[in-house]
Amino acid sequence: MIVTMLKSMTGYGRNEAVVGTKKITVEIKSVNHRFSDYNIKVPRQYGYLEERLRQLLSERISRGKVDVFVGIESCGEADKIISVNTELAENYISALRELRDKFGLSDDISVSSVAAFSDIFRSEPKREDEEQLWNDVRSAAEPALDAFISMREREGGRIESDLKARVEYMRTLVEKIDERSPETVAEYQEKLCAKLKELLGEHGYDEARVLTEAAIFADKVAVNEETVRLGSHFEEFIEILNSDGPAGRRLDFLIQEINREVNTIGSKASDLDVSKLVVTLKGEIEKLREQVQNIE
Repeated sequence: MIVTMLKSMTGYGRNEAVVGTKKITVEIKSVNHRFSDYNIKVPRQYGYLEERLRQLLSERISRGKVDVFVGIESCGEADKIISVNTELAENYISALRELRDKFGLSDDISVSSVAAFSDIFRSEPKREDEEQLWNDVRSAAEPALDAFISMREREGGRIESDLKARVEYMRTLVEKIDERSPETVAEYQEKLCAKLKELLGEHGYDEARVLTEAAIFADKVAVNEETVRLGSHFEEFIEILNSDGPAGRRLDFLIQEINREVNTIGSKASDLDVSKLVVTLKGEIEKLREQVQNIE
C-alpha cells in the first residue's frame, strides 16, 4: 500500500459478502465537490441504515460527492415466516366435504390434500434484528471503504508528487527574479546616464540627481518583500502536503496568497525578463489550482 497523507477526492470501492442468510453488496464512488455530500441508496425497507452508513463514511471521508449503493438479498428461506390463512383453509375443507357427500366419494381429506391449495399459505419476511443487520452491513461496507480510501491515497500520491515538483520549479523562478531585480536598477542607472550624456554632454548633468532617480526607481521596482513572502508560502505549501488530515481547502487559500504576491511582482516589473518569469509563474499557479481542486 502507498503511504501518503494526501488523498484525491476521486475514488471507487466495492465489496460483496455473504453474511448469514444474506448477500450484501456495497459500492462506493466519489467525485470532486467543495464540501462533503453523501448520496446513500439502500433497499426501502432498510432505510434506517442510511444514517449509520453516513456516520461510518464521515469518519474517514471529509470532502467529495460520495455515492453509496447497498444491495441486500436473501440467500434462502430461513429469514421468512410461513403462516396459514385458516379461514380460507376451512372454506376449502367445507368444499371438499360437500363434494364427498354429493357424489359419494371416499373420505380421504388429509393435511396433504388441503396443502395442495397453496394460496392458503402466506410467506412473510421475518422481522429483522436491526442491530444485527447493521453489524452485517458494516462488515461488508468496511472492506469496500478500505478499497475506496486506498484508491484515493494512490491518486493522492500522484497529485502530491506533481504539486511538489511544481512548487520547486516555481521556487527556482522566484530565485531568478530575485537575481534579476538588482540588475534592472543598475541597467536603469546606466541608461539614464547615457541618455543625459547624449543630451547634455559629459558634464552637463547632476550626478547626484541621477543617483536619486535611480534610488526612486529601485524602490518602485523592489520585489524583495514579495519574494520573501513567496518563499514562506512555498515552505508552508510543502508542510501542508506532508501533514496529516485534509489539505485541499488550506492549499486553495494558500494558492490565492501566492497569486497575490506574483501579481504584485508583475505590476512592479519594468523588465522583459522579469515579466516573462511572472507569466510562467502564473501558468504554474493555474496548474496548482487545477490539481488542488482534486484534493480532499
